[in-house]
Amino acid sequence: MTQQEKIIVLDFGGQYNQLIARRVREHNVYCEMLPFDTPLETIKKAEPIGIIFTGGPNSVYDPSAPTVDTGIFELGVPILGICYGCQLMAHLLGGCVSPAENASAREYGKTDTVFDTGCRLFAGLPEHSVVWMSHSDYMSKLPSGFSLTARSANCPNVAIADEKRGFYGVQFHPEVNHTEYGQKIFDNFLKLICNAGCDWTMEDFLKTSVEKLQKQIGEKGRVLLALSGGVDSSVLAALLGQAIGNRLTCVFVDHGLMRKNEGDEIEAAFSKWDINFIRVNAEDQFLGKLAGVRDPQEKRRIIGAEFGYVFRAEADRFGITNQDYLAQGTIYPDVIESGKGGADVIKSHHNRLLPPEVIARFKGVLEPLDLLFKDEVRALGRELGLSESVVMRQPFPGPGLAIRIIGEITKEKADLLREADYIMREEIAKCGEDKNLSQYFAVLTDLRSVGVMGDSRTYDYTLALRAVSTEDFMTAKWARIPYELLDRISTRIVNEVRGVNRIVYDITSKPPATVEWE
Repeated sequence: MTQQEKIIVLDFGGQYNQLIARRVREHNVYCEMLPFDTPLETIKKAEPIGIIFTGGPNSVYDPSAPTVDTGIFELGVPILGICYGCQLMAHLLGGCVSPAENASAREYGKTDTVFDTGCRLFAGLPEHSVVWMSHSDYMSKLPSGFSLTARSANCPNVAIADEKRGFYGVQFHPEVNHTEYGQKIFDNFLKLICNAGCDWTMEDFLKTSVEKLQKQIGEKGRVLLALSGGVDSSVLAALLGQAIGNRLTCVFVDHGLMRKNEGDEIEAAFSKWDINFIRVNAEDQFLGKLAGVRDPQEKRRIIGAEFGYVFRAEADRFGITNQDYLAQGTIYPDVIESGKGGADVIKSHHNRLLPPEVIARFKGVLEPLDLLFKDEVRALGRELGLSESVVMRQPFPGPGLAIRIIGEITKEKADLLREADYIMREEIAKCGEDKNLSQYFAVLTDLRSVGVMGDSRTYDYTLALRAVSTEDFMTAKWARIPYELLDRISTRIVNEVRGVNRIVYDITSKPPATVEWE
């Protein structure tokens, strides 16, 4: 990778903006995402081969809308504007952006689009394909030098281009999977327009990350890692181990809400690593704090805070000072769903709920994976030499079963759910269906219903089963599990788990639902 092989992505606050950086990395081109107000001189010094303006929630004609120094158009660098970024480019270069005059001019969701395939950005695309729209403004006047390069039934200016200067804008989102040829559009921008060599790899990311961590932590600094035993924190443990060796201490907090046998399995697995591993059994502490709490966001807040207090206590116990760091395996979907930048808070990740007094206890919080998606974390894990059993481990949320128990949490409910979830996972693994699924689990609802077992009436819980397939966990499809398998799972749970008399299967994708229930 040379200094020239870099794309700068300027972030204007859209919820899926990191997907753009991901698409660039998928084409083996290094990229950095920077705030929209990054000084022009900083961008210039980075020597990017191309710049991308992301989407965002604002309207460019609002006085407070985010913008850029117009000198960016004088750098001689190709620029791709996406959605808000497209409209901003048009606005700053002398065009006009206006609110849609009627509902039909606003476009959301899958939209049939016609492309000018003579434009370099759309070279090799079919003339007609489907894109993912999300806009209520439109370009009522194009800037000088631009031409229309795509249209839909309701919008004559779906895409614009000034081929001479290398400026391109699309009102749709090529970064999402719903746009049929989004990957090809990125490929064209990078290869045909930016002349990228496409030689960046995850090995480069690993090398750069280790160097950054070593520089930030210093030669004597220590790190306490919040270890859950999941993919993300395991990969981070390996990354930090490579960077600072035995100056890393991994703390696994068993909060009494793990899956069946999971605490013991994690301890056994990490005891084989050459690291400082500590298990803290804190079931009573967590369940005591959660008693009577029903609101899911409050559950997350309590668990996040208690994790922090345990980490602070362990730091004190092992002599980790306020000149040392706390590390967490936060990844990008955790960040964006917690409300990064102006995005809505969907569900706060426990890593983002540490009390201020806990954060103040350390020199800083390290989250070196927070721009990666799950499959990228797995690729990094392979680069670090981790086994497939670790790299491909099914995701499990830090709050554990707390967010899979709807309503109040008790030990009895947790034990019931543990058994039901174990049966589901066991049956799926037996028939090899686990290889086709990204995540699968059981949820104990707060609903009771009448049933009959033998000749007796029952009034027990309804249990929901959930299984999804996904690449990045930003979107997910519900999994088409064979009926025969669902039948075996349902029969075993009702027969073997006392307190459950009805099983339902969740057939909702993300969006509109999330992967987890709460």
